[in-house]
Amino acid sequence: MFHKAGFLKLVGLSLVALLVMMSAVACGKKAAAPAATEGEIAQTADAGLAIVIGLNTVAGTVKNAKGNYFYMDEVPGFDVAVTGPVEGGDATALIGKPVRIKGLFNKDVPNLLVAQSIEIKEGEQQYKSVYASTDASAPQDFFNQKTREEYASLALTKIDKSEDWEGKGKGKVFGILIPAAAGQNALISVLGADDKEIGKVIVDSETNCAAYNSEKLRLFEKRWFYLSIKDSVDKKLRAKNKEMFRADVVFIGLY
Repeated sequence: MFHKAGFLKLVGLSLVALLVMMSAVACGKKAAAPAATEGEIAQTADAGLAIVIGLNTVAGTVKNAKGNYFYMDEVPGFDVAVTGPVEGGDATALIGKPVRIKGLFNKDVPNLLVAQSIEIKEGEQQYKSVYASTDASAPQDFFNQKTREEYASLALTKIDKSEDWEGKGKGKVFGILIPAAAGQNALISVLGADDKEIGKVIVDSETNCAAYNSEKLRLFEKRWFYLSIKDSVDKKLRAKNKEMFRADVVFIGLY
């Protein structure tokens, strides 16, 4: 008579062996996959739009723009950058306009299309050219998502504990942007785990890329600020306004 415990043990061992074999096959397939080359699909937007390495033609209505950057709902997950003036000014001149774009995608610069041409739709089959370029490079201030790990979260605790930020060079803080008042700098109110203010960072400058992302995230009060850390505020002055140090903002995000 076949023993029930022995039968269950045999089934269990068979399942383990099957899982190991499937894992090995899957790993083998992954290792054998060739790297994407020009013209091959490199990324797929949330809406199912395939973006290939090299030149892409996309169309939609410009939803948000600032400086060199703009965004269209029809190409979710991607920003579009211009490297020169657009007819009528900068990218903000395109807000609300239906456009057709030819943009370059480089797998080393994720989530960005560098515009080579932009046309505004003026009729069923009629387009007007408002931008043309042969520059394939991203704007200098573009924040490459691959560099996020270089900006460790600063463990700020007290305004007088300068070792929390001095010598770090780069870092990120979680908080709320306080817009600049007349004749004064903008500030970042840095929040702790309990959402109480630890202190403030004086913003000396903000890149065009950071300002664009700030506009995109305008519905979110609390954000992560990626900083190039500069000088500490004099110890005698810190207690007055709870200002800890000065910094340049290079990127703003939700994580």
